[in-house]
Amino acid sequence: MCGGRGGRYQRQVERWLKLRADGKQSAADCRAIRAFQRKHGIEPATGTAGAATWARMRMLSAHGSPGTRAPRGCPARSYRVACVDLDRQRTWVQQRGRILFGPVPMRSGGVRHPTRTGWFRIFWRHRHHWSTLYGSPMPYAQFFSGGQAFHAVRGSIRTVGGSMGCVNLRPADARGLWKVLRTGDRVYVWGRRPRR
Repeated sequence: MCGGRGGRYQRQVERWLKLRADGKQSAADCRAIRAFQRKHGIEPATGTAGAATWARMRMLSAHGSPGTRAPRGCPARSYRVACVDLDRQRTWVQQRGRILFGPVPMRSGGVRHPTRTGWFRIFWRHRHHWSTLYGSPMPYAQFFSGGQAFHAVRGSIRTVGGSMGCVNLRPADARGLWKVLRTGDRVYVWGRRPRR
């Protein structure tokens, strides 16, 4: 149920959502915050203006929120394109040059197992996929090039070695991407993973 205590970032979140920024949680504030949390895969979606919600809003402000013009590098098309920028380790979805999802941070393949570049299509999606090759879960897997897929990983995506070729995402981001893409959607991958 909505109502009650506001979170630590109540006033900032109210401003971001263009609500009355009084720092006090109302039922309407709670509903708006909860809708944002559900849309962006923040769990639990309590309607409280906590650190995860505020961090997501700041990231969207820094990188462009849905509907804004997409960053350079990914070709604008009339259809949905999942863009994978290996240089900046970011991924997003755009259509006609407008952002539909992201940009969000990701981890691509390392030197020994690079993520392939070029144009691809999502050819298979499996929400609860298990990799028999690596013996590990690949939640929200969306395959686009052989065994390479977008999927969620546990733990940090900020590692030196990179993935085994897949585009690794935080769980909330993988869920969000799952909701946007469909089988047959295009994927464009370019650049090179920076060496750290």
